[in-house]
Amino acid sequence: MDAAGDWNMNNDAIGVFDSGIGGLTAVKALRALMPNENIIYFGDTARIPYGSRSRETVLKYANEDIAFLRKFPIKMIIAACGTVSSTLPKEISSKLPVPYADIVQPAAQQACALTSGGRIGVVGTNATLRSNAFGKAIRSIRADVRVFGNPCPLLVHLVENGMVQPDNQITNLTVQMYLEPLMREKIDTLILGCTHYPLLYDIFNRLLGYQVTLIDPGRCAAGYVQRYLMQHDLLADRQREGVTEYNVTDETDSFGKTASIFLGQEVAGTVNRVELVE
Repeated sequence: MDAAGDWNMNNDAIGVFDSGIGGLTAVKALRALMPNENIIYFGDTARIPYGSRSRETVLKYANEDIAFLRKFPIKMIIAACGTVSSTLPKEISSKLPVPYADIVQPAAQQACALTSGGRIGVVGTNATLRSNAFGKAIRSIRADVRVFGNPCPLLVHLVENGMVQPDNQITNLTVQMYLEPLMREKIDTLILGCTHYPLLYDIFNRLLGYQVTLIDPGRCAAGYVQRYLMQHDLLADRQREGVTEYNVTDETDSFGKTASIFLGQEVAGTVNRVELVE
């Protein structure tokens, strides 16, 4: 896709969206890699979760999320949502006027590069696992790899409610329940196929005995975006640190409290409550 067009897009923002606040794991990674970039974040917190919705509903919501971001001067859109990433077809994303990235392909490439025994597990929402998007992406890179998936529908709710402490008994038991089928398959690599799940990294790691390589899709996507912007000469040329604007569809107070957990620091930037026009 021709990203530059006829105008200088370098200092336009990177647009990031998710069904809730899980996409902030990608924002954190983007900030670490490219501190001079402006970021506009949209979290559809009023309609979370997307993972239990029908494909038609997910596509409707995704199109509305993208339409919201396109109101701003942006140079790239990132679907920091496993459900949207595995559902939105290329026929839609390829027609956008700016480059589009999701979390599936970057995470699949990382998993294929790091697997030691060719046994990759995938956890995500019901919709993500139903689509088999990660499995298809992995096998397009390495046909010799075996892929094992298990949906984890309760984890988004636990993370959104701040139950991410490594010693949280409810969360530990829930993750263990979801991991057991994958552990029986002796996976050596696990894709955390939802951007909420890296907040449970320590729990996954401990329950897997520190023997399985964990793939953080938000971090993988951020790395892809950095490489893309560098290759297309689209990195911001400002010398000062960039700013992040947060937009959510539900109340902002709880967002700020939970977002600080995802970002690892207090939210610095404006937080707006917005309504989507359906």
